[in-house]
Amino acid sequence: MKFIGIIAFVIALLLSVMVHEFGHFIMAKRFGMKVSEFFLGFGKKLWSTQRGETEFGVKAIPAGGYCRIEGMTPTDEMGEGEEKRAFYRASGARKLIVLGAGSFLHFVLGFVLLLILFMGIGTTQVTSTIAQVSECIPPATGSQECTSTSAPSPAKVAGLHAGEKIISINGVPIDQWSSAVEIIRASAGKVLTLGVQRAGAVGDFDVLITPQARIVDGKTIGFIGIMNSFANVRSNPIDSISQSISTTKTFMGASVTSLIALPSKIPALFSQSIGGTPRDPEGLVGVVGVARVSGQALGSTSMSLSERLATFITIIASLNIFVGIFNLLPILPLDGGHMAVAIADEVRAFFARIRGRARPAAIDVSVLTPVTLVVFLLLAGLTLVLLVADIFNPVNLNL
Repeated sequence: MKFIGIIAFVIALLLSVMVHEFGHFIMAKRFGMKVSEFFLGFGKKLWSTQRGETEFGVKAIPAGGYCRIEGMTPTDEMGEGEEKRAFYRASGARKLIVLGAGSFLHFVLGFVLLLILFMGIGTTQVTSTIAQVSECIPPATGSQECTSTSAPSPAKVAGLHAGEKIISINGVPIDQWSSAVEIIRASAGKVLTLGVQRAGAVGDFDVLITPQARIVDGKTIGFIGIMNSFANVRSNPIDSISQSISTTKTFMGASVTSLIALPSKIPALFSQSIGGTPRDPEGLVGVVGVARVSGQALGSTSMSLSERLATFITIIASLNIFVGIFNLLPILPLDGGHMAVAIADEVRAFFARIRGRARPAAIDVSVLTPVTLVVFLLLAGLTLVLLVADIFNPVNLNL
């Protein structure tokens, strides 16, 4: 099953690459630009077919893909009568849309995967069904066991039992137990009316309960003394959309934070690659490492099938969002670098208009080849170090 997980990850990664390149392709065609090639992989051509002016195909090395848009620089030759279709001749807005479309579809794909997760597969959540009722109010410090002098818990006093389901608080239905926890914690010393449903019973009944005040981390919270059960829960479409948007934002924020912290984590990566220092699960991980973790997730015997699928989909969704953010970095040869050049072109044109001058010629990206080469070598070096670390000192999540 672990091997199947790795294969599934590779397929998902290649599909993500195709989605990215399709974003460039569809928007370039939409704006009348000439797209001559759309290939998955690099190196020797294995198969291709011609559709209109575009050659679609697969190459031998499955390490990415590309969409060739003609006329990326002023020095590129265009066919006779096709000069206006060159990329560099497009308006700044169209350039930015074409260049940003790949990352945008990564975000869309991540969102769709999360939507499938929340609505179709479900996630393990704390439910409103009581799994256990505490016999007493545990002391603030020391042993948490009940003694003859311990006061009974509010849940015990109220007559709550394991297997019962709390369906409302003060007449307000409970959709998610997390919201009920907030109400209980904020109601220390206040009487609450719980709507309770008992398994096998007809109808529901009300229970009055007063949460006991407890000090936790310097804050006073309400405590009633119950532990709730866990279950796989599928959300309704509206909640799924809301959860997917929220999780996508969380992944975006985490991706930005990771990229900012990336330079500071490189020294530790070297010691983990060469010195044998244990890998940090929160540290840098390459494609091989992510594939291994994906295999661990799908092959885990400690999780249910739904939990394994949920973990795998979460990995792929977060990876797509991270790649989307990474590609927007304003450095060549990334899409963000080309976008920065397009923005610089428009800034130069703006100042030219103010001075009453003609629009200056577009920046020739090929002039920046030395910078591009340096960045490429740095990224290739980091990828190589990650590869060594992922092979000889892999991250193990003990799934």
